[in-house]
Amino acid sequence: MNHWLMKSEPEAYSWDDLCRDKVGTWDGVRNYQARNNLRAMKKGDLCLFYHSVSEKAVVGICRVIEEHFPDETAKDGDWSCVRVEPVEAFGAPVTLAAIKADASLAGIALLRQSRLSVCPIAPAEFSHLRSLGKARKVA
Repeated sequence: MNHWLMKSEPEAYSWDDLCRDKVGTWDGVRNYQARNNLRAMKKGDLCLFYHSVSEKAVVGICRVIEEHFPDETAKDGDWSCVRVEPVEAFGAPVTLAAIKADASLAGIALLRQSRLSVCPIAPAEFSHLRSLGKARKVA
């Protein structure tokens, strides 16, 4: 199993939206590296859900339930999306400031490639963030 971090502006699609919908389509990605990361995702992979721009915090964990397929929101080009479901909510969102201050997360892709909306996360980084966020199962 691989681990990922997926960014979304909470004003566009938030963690609460995913929890309400039960299943979400991760579409609208228009960066080739992020698209390739979507294409590398496998059913069952876990993803950190990161609220970008206004909140800048990891707020939950979702699971890939459908591997990549054509993104219907694309007017042109070869773009992909995946479907995810919420798995665990963070009782304590892990802010970007906290991530930057944590020496064990110094190499995390979120800091190295800050503009990339979908990026791989090392298993140790994933576990550490899950622990910091006090993850609990979604009801």
